[in-house]
Amino acid sequence: MGPLSRDAWAQRLGAFRASPSAFMAGPEGEDLGRDLLGDLRSEKLSEQTKVSLLALSLEYPAQLWPDVSAAEVAATSLLDTLVLLPPRPSALRRPLLLAATTALAAGGALGPTSGASCRLLPLLLGLAAGSDLGRGFVPASEQRPLQATACECLRELESCKPGLLGGSLGLLRGLLGQEGPVQPLSLLLALALRNTLVLQSRVGAGLGGLLTDKVSPTGGGPWDWTLVEEGDGRLQPQAPSWPAAEEGEGERSLTAREHSPEEARELRAAVIQLLDTSYLLTPVAQAQLLWLLGWALRGLQGQPPALFKPQLVRLLGTAQLTLLHAVLALKAAFGEALFTAQDEALLLRRLTLAAQHPALPPPTHLFYLHCLLSFPENWPLGPEGEEAAPLLLGPQLCRGLLPSLLHDPMALLARLHLLCLLCAEDEEEEKGHLPSPRHYLEELLAGLRQRAALDEGPRALATVCFQASYLVTRCLAGQPTVLTPLIHGLAQLYRVRPMLASHFVDFLDQVDSELREPLKVVLRQEVVSRPGRDEALCWHLKMLAKVADGDAQSATLNFLQAAAAHCMNWDLQQGLLRVCRALLRAGVRGGLVDLLQVLARQLEDPDGRDHARLYYILLAHLAGPKLGVALGPSLAPPALASSLVAENQGFVAALMVQEAPALVRLSVGSHGVKGPLPVLKLQPEALEPIYSLELRFRVEGQLYAPLQAVHVPCLCPGRPARPLLLPLQPRCPAPARLDVHALYTTSTGLTCHAHLPPLFVNFADLFLPFPKPPEGAGLGFFEELWDSCLPEGAESCVWCPLGPQGLEGLVSHHLEPFVVVAQPPTSYYVAIHLPPNSKLLLRLEAALADGVPVALRTDDWAVLPLAGDYLRGLAAAL
Repeated sequence: MGPLSRDAWAQRLGAFRASPSAFMAGPEGEDLGRDLLGDLRSEKLSEQTKVSLLALSLEYPAQLWPDVSAAEVAATSLLDTLVLLPPRPSALRRPLLLAATTALAAGGALGPTSGASCRLLPLLLGLAAGSDLGRGFVPASEQRPLQATACECLRELESCKPGLLGGSLGLLRGLLGQEGPVQPLSLLLALALRNTLVLQSRVGAGLGGLLTDKVSPTGGGPWDWTLVEEGDGRLQPQAPSWPAAEEGEGERSLTAREHSPEEARELRAAVIQLLDTSYLLTPVAQAQLLWLLGWALRGLQGQPPALFKPQLVRLLGTAQLTLLHAVLALKAAFGEALFTAQDEALLLRRLTLAAQHPALPPPTHLFYLHCLLSFPENWPLGPEGEEAAPLLLGPQLCRGLLPSLLHDPMALLARLHLLCLLCAEDEEEEKGHLPSPRHYLEELLAGLRQRAALDEGPRALATVCFQASYLVTRCLAGQPTVLTPLIHGLAQLYRVRPMLASHFVDFLDQVDSELREPLKVVLRQEVVSRPGRDEALCWHLKMLAKVADGDAQSATLNFLQAAAAHCMNWDLQQGLLRVCRALLRAGVRGGLVDLLQVLARQLEDPDGRDHARLYYILLAHLAGPKLGVALGPSLAPPALASSLVAENQGFVAALMVQEAPALVRLSVGSHGVKGPLPVLKLQPEALEPIYSLELRFRVEGQLYAPLQAVHVPCLCPGRPARPLLLPLQPRCPAPARLDVHALYTTSTGLTCHAHLPPLFVNFADLFLPFPKPPEGAGLGFFEELWDSCLPEGAESCVWCPLGPQGLEGLVSHHLEPFVVVAQPPTSYYVAIHLPPNSKLLLRLEAALADGVPVALRTDDWAVLPLAGDYLRGLAAAL
């Protein structure tokens, strides 16, 4: 098929972008990548259309090149297309470089054994260096754009394989002082320097002469993969993440070796060179550069943080969030070694004033608040029991950041977090006109509870109230002056709006025991003080199931006895039984026995009566420790599926499909040639008795139509099973691999699934005979088929080796059903139908002792190599 037109490609790309997965699963999906690579060399398509094709390969490399071999082939083809471009300026050079780089990186083909990698890396380094690659490869007008693109490609490859450019540090450093794109070269050198320092420190080596050696990028020698192979290829991401900067393995290892004076001097010069040119970069690129260099030098002996001081002076007043983030990352990395007290005060005041600006969009406002919360001096450390250093952030500085009920939830919680930090330092009432932070906190929480208590109020108000309460308990744990009013306020909230019981249950699961236990006591008192016929009985039972324990048994049982008469529906009865279960686990006996007897007789639902009867039997016959074990989760799978078994986790497991080792084996039997479709005969063999077996098959690629599942009622080991017939519906006559998945039930009642070894459909498994011609018309029928293959088809001739049985034995073993004309033992004409609509014709004539020449014709040229391989392997199969 020739190249597609521009309109055809536009329609095809539109269908792909609409649903990439559906397109790749369709009949055109398999050929998309191959057609794309082929049409890039077509002269009938414009450069604009080819650029759109390359853009697709940049956006969806995993779909177009799904494995290593496909990525290798794609990268090789893209590089060949790049080399074949004429020497005039072209819009394809940069997209081709990016596409080849993306194919290798996304497909996992980058490595020393990849031919495309060995071609691409010297090419990229030569373009980045501005070298003359000969043959007018780089027109003068494209020199600088191609140099920048090559740097970006090298940076992507260095990120995939850290240490890849370790041997080119000296070359990159020399390029930075020449005329060229400053930003791409700076980021590339910084990344390569950081990776090299980390990897060399891990193996206990130094930089040696890496910063001074000028390596020729196109010298023709093999690429040095030593540093890549010595590292494990896993480094922290390049995005600034300063709270985690103290925990990286790479940074800790940087202190393992001190560099020699010469190495330290060259490293310092390289860092200064990068920092001196950083002002020419965009804000995002500057932040990336500062973070990379800060990580590379953090903890490195002989490299003082004062190298960053000029940049710090320049950036302390920046209005760019990315640069401000980079400054905070330097502070987290170096602390007092780089920042003076005046610097810290200036930076903190700047963050505080910026966070109060009324015109800030919500994301920016939250960013400033997050920076204030993460500022190291706002989290002073000190030994337990001793007084820590005071907060750098005081009430006077952040009085404009106090939370209000008018703020949106995210901003309110962030500001509340700041207020909690102030309350941790607030031991006494503040002097002067400002209210105490602790008093302000209590008023704010009271306002949040009032909003959450509104009848039919939005659920979001209650959610914010509980989020704020949890934040206060986490930040101010151990301060009873704050926790006591919080507990009583939450109890009052439940009294007013018991339908928030689910929020209270979640809240109790999250808080520490210091708050959980007293809150459970007051909530239990609130519940049992209500009459059992309360309209909110379902919420009271839900809450009581969470807070009930061995205390206040009498009041709890009285409440339950009064509530039992009003539990008329299934939900209320189940809630009542959950409370009984909680009391059982808490060791309550006494009046619980009488209550369970009453429930076992009076409950209308049989499932509820069974539960009550079970609880009564357990309570009457088991002591406390054994009772707790009986009510806990069971480790054994249940034998029955009754409602009683729902009390343990084993019943839940019985209802789930579990992954298990394969208990069935499949083998491919003899090939049948009857019917309109090829059929694969499968022979199953069970290792254990299994039931309701369902075998599901999936074909890799789009070679065959979806296959139907095969069902077997029962399989037992030692019993012969009938063969299973799997009809095949090829979309093209080619071998295939079938992935097999089994779903079955074991003798214990569990439903399991397992992956079986793949099955392979051979080329001969697709053979079907043509209808038998009338008696005596075989030769004419064959000649008609023979002539119909050309000119659209193809023909060839192969040598088929013969075994000791000769040509007649070979035909009888393999080709007997397909013989149309036979003149044994020297001549056979064979006609094979290949679904869906192809044919393969063979003339076996003039056989010799060691082989026979076979003339082939087919109407599908793709069949020829498959047929040749099949014929050459016939003698070995005898």
